[in-house]
Amino acid sequence: MFNLPKTLLARSFLLMVILIVLSLAASMATFRHAEQQPRIRQTAQLVVSMVNLTRAAVLSAAPEWRSALLSELAESEGLRVQMAEPGDLLETLPDHPPELQMMAEKVRDSLGSNTRFAAKHNGVEALWVSFFIGSEEFWIALPRERVEHPVSQMWMIWGGVVLVLALLGAYFIARQVVRPLKQLTQAAQQVGQGATPQLLPERGAREVVVVSRAFNQMSADLAANERERALVLAGISHDLRTPLARVRLAAELIADEALRDGLAADVEQMDAVIRQFLDYARLDENETAIFADIRDVVREAAQQFTAQAKSLTLDLQPVPPLAVRPLLLKRALANLLDNAVKYGGGEIAVQLRQDGNTVVLAVEDRGAGIPAAQREAAKRPFVRLESARSDATGSGLGLAIVERAARLHGGEFYLEDRAGGGLAAKLVLPANQAEKSE
Repeated sequence: MFNLPKTLLARSFLLMVILIVLSLAASMATFRHAEQQPRIRQTAQLVVSMVNLTRAAVLSAAPEWRSALLSELAESEGLRVQMAEPGDLLETLPDHPPELQMMAEKVRDSLGSNTRFAAKHNGVEALWVSFFIGSEEFWIALPRERVEHPVSQMWMIWGGVVLVLALLGAYFIARQVVRPLKQLTQAAQQVGQGATPQLLPERGAREVVVVSRAFNQMSADLAANERERALVLAGISHDLRTPLARVRLAAELIADEALRDGLAADVEQMDAVIRQFLDYARLDENETAIFADIRDVVREAAQQFTAQAKSLTLDLQPVPPLAVRPLLLKRALANLLDNAVKYGGGEIAVQLRQDGNTVVLAVEDRGAGIPAAQREAAKRPFVRLESARSDATGSGLGLAIVERAARLHGGEFYLEDRAGGGLAAKLVLPANQAEKSE
């Protein structure tokens, strides 16, 4: 079964090609049918005239001059005339092209039903036509090029030129139709990755202009909503810092040590949540990307978790320098390490390696993991999976920060099962791209 191409450009071009080829074939068939009968009639009249003229010339010549006359006809007109013999070797006319048989029937209508035709006479190829002078039968050989009209080479050349021009025109038309849709697709993918795309050009057909204008407005509204949300989140988090500081100061004055320590722990937890709110709102999107050794970034981020984890192993293979935002990357890695400490049993392995055109940074633990069906939801803001990793004290922004950091670096973030049990959180960054500056 024939499968259509996947892309709209290929499908549109294929349909136009089929339409052009079918139209050209129909035009050729119509032309052939329209000019076939006149051409057959003209060719039959030519054959009848040549036979009649040859018969008249032979009849008018004296018997002693007939041999010289036949030689003259052969030399000057290319007409060979021979007496029919019982032992002549004849080859009948071929069935193709059918016009040849139709012409032969019209010649018989004029010269008589006893007229014979042959494609070869005693091994000589020509259009052989018989005629009678009295009771004697003669054969006249007519050159095939006089009665056959092959397709003109020039006509074939021009037909090919027309076909090529039509196909090129079809390709450019299909490409012109598909281009706005391709631009819209690319812009929609950027919006899906959390980026703000450039405005689509609002030109072309009316429908294209309407769609482009609506998408530009939607993109602008989303960007404005994101900025407003980040501003509100940052403002609220910042305003909470002042009363939280007063609560911390008041806690230090409490005489009950157990109550003082519990209140201090609650304040630290609230401060950590506010810090994540600020990180998510700010996310260092304006940080300049620089080429850096990722191993140094990983070591700096992991250093503060060495004392917190039961075991922290680093397997950092040499990788090429990448254009990254160091602070943003360290913040994302710190969130992964913090999650591994809290929910992964404290046995953490950090791996860095190059895989083809990508660099893979993996943080692996031995915790309960996250069910496959909930992994995409876990990367959304403010989502906490108490059923999978039971600590409900977080803000639900840790993995969302890692996800946005990966996209801002032009990479991807995956959550997978670790071999032997546990969770593997992987940041996959492009290894062969220049500086990212979204």
